[in-house]
This record gives sequence, structure tokens and C-alpha cells, in this order.
Amino acid sequence: MTNTSQKDERYIGRDLKAFPLEIAGSDGSYLIDKNGQRYIDFEMGWCVGNIGWSQNEVTEAIKNFTGPTYVVPGMPGYMYEPWVELAELLAQITPGKLTKSFRATGGTEAVETALQAAMSHTKRHKFISIEGSYHGHSLGAMSVGGSHFREWYPNLLEGCFKIAAPLNDAAAEKVEKLLETKEIAAFIAEPIICNLGVEIPTKEFFQRVAKACKANGTLFIVDEVATGFGRTGKLFAAEHYDLEPDIITLGKALTGGYAALGAAVMTEEVAKSMAFGFSHYSTFGWQPLNAVITLANLRALLKRKDELLTNVAEMSEYFKQRLEAMPFKQKAKVKIKGLAIAVHFEEEGYAEQIVNTAFENKLLLQQLSPTALTIFPNLVIDKSTAKEGLDLLEESI
Repeated sequence: MTNTSQKDERYIGRDLKAFPLEIAGSDGSYLIDKNGQRYIDFEMGWCVGNIGWSQNEVTEAIKNFTGPTYVVPGMPGYMYEPWVELAELLAQITPGKLTKSFRATGGTEAVETALQAAMSHTKRHKFISIEGSYHGHSLGAMSVGGSHFREWYPNLLEGCFKIAAPLNDAAAEKVEKLLETKEIAAFIAEPIICNLGVEIPTKEFFQRVAKACKANGTLFIVDEVATGFGRTGKLFAAEHYDLEPDIITLGKALTGGYAALGAAVMTEEVAKSMAFGFSHYSTFGWQPLNAVITLANLRALLKRKDELLTNVAEMSEYFKQRLEAMPFKQKAKVKIKGLAIAVHFEEEGYAEQIVNTAFENKLLLQQLSPTALTIFPNLVIDKSTAKEGLDLLEESI
């Protein structure tokens, strides 16, 4: 056991013991340990590093930053030009009529803001979400996450109804009946549910739910913290379903991992419901350097948007073909949308075995559950790196 691992175990609070890997650097599709050993990263921080690690545009923005250390965000707060630039850019690229950005330090805080805005706007306090989903680790976000959170936190928000997959017409009918009570503040979901192993709802499901939300005065919140910025083959996964949400939550790939920043972007009408004293406050939401970093990352991503989405389509097909042809020791089901990928097995334990063996082979995967693993490579990955990683995976099965 190294000195770092001993001190990590002693001083760092964790849910589970750290993986035996001490990261010292990163480059493109690789993480580098303290000894200089390179690992192919097929997780990218769970959809964070969508255009790879160590981007020149972002590192230059950090190097050249000359702005203020801090700008007070509220009560009532001051103005800062990069905030306006970032909010304007988000209004331009997000789907529907979203115009107002509420600043956050990450996805969880963005979801909290979205839930609060929904309650403020509708004067209701109940929600509908997808069973087994994940929207963050605060109490509000866990309330609309999977029911399993109540095992540890039984006093989460009441009135949070969960709809189980598959998300089809039958599931849509359950949502419609709940919405007819006119007690629901918001329906919240990822368009593609990564935490359920890339669960892909039918188009009819979302069309019916969106229509019913509008008819019953319920807000439609799309959580794109993990799926946003090209992960599923569209800039936003909502585009697969032609959704025009009332609120969208963003994080992760928004900054590419260079900064802590998230956003809840909402319509003008919903934003007006938050126009009262102390309705929203985030001490470090859009901290000045973080805002400049995010702008640099987002501009680099958008500059490469067409190339990136073309590559996602091509690599998605390549990963699908390779994974479906692999001689796994158990029957495997591959779920894939763009470069959001999960492999499901019939029995517990095999996914963990593959992840551990792959690690020994210098390939980083993540076990999602006792029967599934996930693969989230960066979106500009080249064919040779993808092949190298998949060859290592095949050696590990």
C-alpha cells in the first residue's frame, strides 16, 4: 500500500474504497498514473471529458485569465461579462425557448434549482421521475432519483412518483393519469437514462408525456447533465425526441472537467417565478475563472460540432459491431445510443470481473450494477484508440 493510498483511506471520505490507481496526468483518451503508465479511459469521468482531456483551447484560457478573483453572485450581486456571454450562448444552443440561466456549481445544484423553480412556478410540490434514475446527490435530487435512496434517507421529499422502464405507451399512460390530478409540479427525466444502463424511451413515450405536461400545467424538466453536448449523437439528447423543455439542467461536459460549473436554463415565463429576494443563491456558481474556462471548452466543442457528431455516429457503429461480436462468457445485451454504451449480463459478478481484468490490462471501464458495465469514451476518439481499447476489452472477457 502506497503512502498516498494509506492517507487517502485515513483522510478522504468515500462511499467505497478507492480503486488502486493514483492519477497524475491526462491526455486525450488516456489517464496517466504517477509512474507514467497510460490507461485508455473508456469512462471519461462518466460523460465529463467529451472532447478529451487536456484541450489546448482550455489550457490557454486558464493561462491567459486576468479577470477578478470573485464576483458576488446575488443579494442583488454584480455583473460580469463572461456570465452574460455564457448565458447567451446557452440560450442559443439549447432546445426550445430556454433563455434564462441560473448559475450552479454542478449538475446536482442545477437540478435542485430546477425543482425549486418548478415548485415556485406551479405552487405544487409533487414530482414524477423514472425509477432507478440519478439526478444528483442532494436531498431534493435524491428524492426524484431511484427509490433505493430512501433506504438510507427515509425523509426525502414526499409525493415523488416513479415510473419504471420500459418507457413506452404503457408507461406514458401511467404518467398521464398522475398528471390528471393536477398536483404535479414537474416531470423530470434524462432523455436517455444512462444510470439505467442506457435505457432508451420510445419517441411516443416522450411525445405523450410532454403533451400531458402542457395540458395539466406541469413543467417538463430535461436533465442533460450526462447526456448533453454530443454524448448520444445529438448536441442534446432531447433532440432525438423533438422535446422543448421548460427547464434543462447542464453540467459535466459543459466544462469538460476543467471547472466546477452547472446551469439550470429555463424559459422566461418560468424564470419570472424565481424573481423574488433570495429565491436562488450559489456562492461559487459561475466563479469567474470557471465561467471563462467553461466558455473556452464550450466554444472548442461547438467549433468541432459537425466533426464531433459525425465521429460519434461512426464510432457508435464500430463499438456496436465489436461489442455484439465479442465472445462474452455470458449472454450479453448491448444498449447503445451514440457513445453512451452499456453491456448487460444475465448473472451477477461477471461485469465486475471484466472491469477488474480490464484494469489490469490498462483499460478503464465502470461497473454500473452487479450485472452491467458502462462505456463512455470521448467523442472525438480515433479509430485506432477505439480498436486498442476494444481489443483490450476482448482480452479481458
